[in-house]
Amino acid sequence: MIFQYKFDKILTIKEIEKNEVLAKYNETIKRFEEVAEKLYKLLKKKEDLLQFQQEKLTQGLTVQEIRHNQQFMDNLEKIIVYNQKEVIQARHAMNMQQSKLMEKNIEVKKYEKIKEKDFQEFLEEIKEAENKNMDEISIRQFFSKG
Repeated sequence: MIFQYKFDKILTIKEIEKNEVLAKYNETIKRFEEVAEKLYKLLKKKEDLLQFQQEKLTQGLTVQEIRHNQQFMDNLEKIIVYNQKEVIQARHAMNMQQSKLMEKNIEVKKYEKIKEKDFQEFLEEIKEAENKNMDEISIRQFFSKG
């Protein structure tokens, strides 16, 4: 007697779906890390520029240099705001993929639990059949001796 799980194909499909969602989730994590790293570098650049401007102000700057630095700072600020939006979108996409992955994990676990339960029932059936065979053999031996 061989154990045949009735939902084996469904379990296989669910595992494939879970692996696909896992791959997409890993992609969204990578994307989030990339945009977050970019934002970090921009914020670091802004911080360094502010520190540079403070040092230059103590030494003295021309009006033209102050305007140039301010224009550069404004452009940098616009880029930072844009990148902050990208980080928020990437985080949202990552969270969506994470919840999809959790759903797929739950589905797979359900089918695995059913498989485990069915296998235990299968083992009990085998045990019962063996006990029944042993009883028959015992009865035959008893009658053959008597």
